[in-house]
This record gives sequence, C-alpha cells and structure tokens, in this order.
Amino acid sequence: MNNIQSLTTIGAIALFSLISVRFNSTVLENITVEVENKIYLTAFSLADDLIEEIKQKAFDEETVVFRSINPEELTPSNNFAPSFRDPGETSSPTTWDDIDDYNGYTKSISLPHAEGFQVTSQVEYVSASNPDLASLTQTFFKRITVRVTSAYLRNPVRLSFVFTLHSK
Repeated sequence: MNNIQSLTTIGAIALFSLISVRFNSTVLENITVEVENKIYLTAFSLADDLIEEIKQKAFDEETVVFRSINPEELTPSNNFAPSFRDPGETSSPTTWDDIDDYNGYTKSISLPHAEGFQVTSQVEYVSASNPDLASLTQTFFKRITVRVTSAYLRNPVRLSFVFTLHSK
C-alpha cells in the first residue's frame, strides 16, 4: 500500500507542476499583451495629438488670412518644410501657422512607461477623387501622415488625415 500512495503522491505533484507551469506562462503572456496594448494605445494617442495640433493651423500660408484662392496660388509642394520656411518661422512648431510647415517634422517623446517614441509627419497634396493618391500639383486637399515608431512596437503606428481648404 505504501508504494501505491507514493506513486499517487508523485503523480499528483507532477500534475500540479504541469498545471503550475501552464498557469504561470498564461499569466506572463497576458501581462505581455497588456503592456504591448498600452504601448500601442500611447502611440495612437501621440499620433492623434499631433493631428489635433495641426488641425488648429491654416490650410496654407496663402490662407492664413482667409481669402478666395485658386489652387495654383497655394504653396508648391517643393516649398513645403523643412526645405523651406516662411518668413518669421523657425524650426520650432510654436512659430508655424499652416499645415505644410509640419512636413518632415520629427519629435522624440519619452514617457514613464515607454521611452523612445519617434513621431514623424509627412504632408502632401492629394487628388480630390482619390485621397490615397499624391498629387504633383496644388489641390484643395492636403494629407498629413503621422508615423510613430518605438523599439517597443512590433509595427509602426500610422495615422492619416486629409485636410481641405475649408476644413476649419
């Protein structure tokens, strides 16, 4: 009888060990997913914050003081920042007054739970009939694409928003 009790005890311990290992790995996996989700939510929030900041700006340097305008009068895309800055503007967003000033903008952001976010933006004219298609000429539509990267993200977060001349 003693051998049967010993075998039963050893079997119970082995079964308990297997269950414990599986439970621990499941808990660890859930914690990893939870942390990853928080980092992705933070990245989406950073992208959205930049888009909201840009929404406060004029459509174009030529429309800071709103007037009726033809597309040809808008800033040519080869004069978008950072290669060209309007008079009185510096490399600081506090001096920017229109959407295309954010072209090529890069900002590093570190937060207590995840450091090393890189937020970048690209501005381009897009076709009225297909906002996914960049336009080589000026239109009444500009697309801003904000990209957030981090060593903690498997894939970068990318948000786009299309502005029209009459967005405000």
